[in-house]
Amino acid sequence: MSTSPKKSAAYLSVVAAISLAAIKLLIGLATGSLAVLASAVDSLLDILMSSINFFAIQRAEQPADECHPFGHGKYETLAAFIQALIIAASGLWIIFESIRRLFGEIELRRIDTGIAVLAFSAVCSWLIARHLRKVARATDSPALETDSLHFAMDVYTNLALLIGLVIVNVFNVPQLDPILSLGVALYILFEALQLVRRSLNDVLDAELPKEHREHIEQLLNEHRADIINYHNLRTRQAGSQKIMDFHLTVCRHLTVEQAHDIADQLEQKIEKDILGADVTIHMEPCKREDCPGRDVCIPERMKNHQAL
Repeated sequence: MSTSPKKSAAYLSVVAAISLAAIKLLIGLATGSLAVLASAVDSLLDILMSSINFFAIQRAEQPADECHPFGHGKYETLAAFIQALIIAASGLWIIFESIRRLFGEIELRRIDTGIAVLAFSAVCSWLIARHLRKVARATDSPALETDSLHFAMDVYTNLALLIGLVIVNVFNVPQLDPILSLGVALYILFEALQLVRRSLNDVLDAELPKEHREHIEQLLNEHRADIINYHNLRTRQAGSQKIMDFHLTVCRHLTVEQAHDIADQLEQKIEKDILGADVTIHMEPCKREDCPGRDVCIPERMKNHQAL
């Protein structure tokens, strides 16, 4: 049975996170470097979060059912929110441990091994983040987007820690190790807050970004030859789903079948142009009492619309 790109990417993320975490944890304990241990903790959290993503994507891809008539898309949103909280917790722990070490004795061993591990980890994280971002954009998955962002964060943090350990090794400044870890933790907290904000937007049914709304309006305006007007356009997101509904005003002399065909054409056009679109259209008849008929009414409306 074929596996979806989202599931394959999520599985790759889990395997990569387990491998990197094991390597960095062993080297971190061997060298005594908080910088390497902090990176190992980050990778251990990657395992948890990638596992959450894998479960969430499996659930999100299930079709709508009696209990979830709008589908299961918000499992991805929930996964992204949980990840953000875990990232924030890891950042707070690293801050605590960095401050504790700054005022205690710092003993570092085999720094060159730690440097090699961080360099290897940075390369692997960059390749994984690139792949996850590509799949996330193709499938519009917020869970994979969050996962790719976390691996991208690993690239920057590993490079920063690597440079710091090189300086520690060359100039024998062990105090730089917890200071660098403190900087990484602050960066992690900042990114976690951004992820929380994005997840809450989905949970609270915030509107889709402005560019999506403008795209929908553009598609509706392209069908001015068939419709008189549209209003009450509402949008929201649930995982990869972009849910939207609006009222469509058509000539009162159209048959139910003709009005239904117009709605079907619009739905198909929007769903083709906007990945993950779920469209609901409420049809309304024109209330113009002296309506001369569709052949006259629509051209008049078109003329007025173009004049605007």
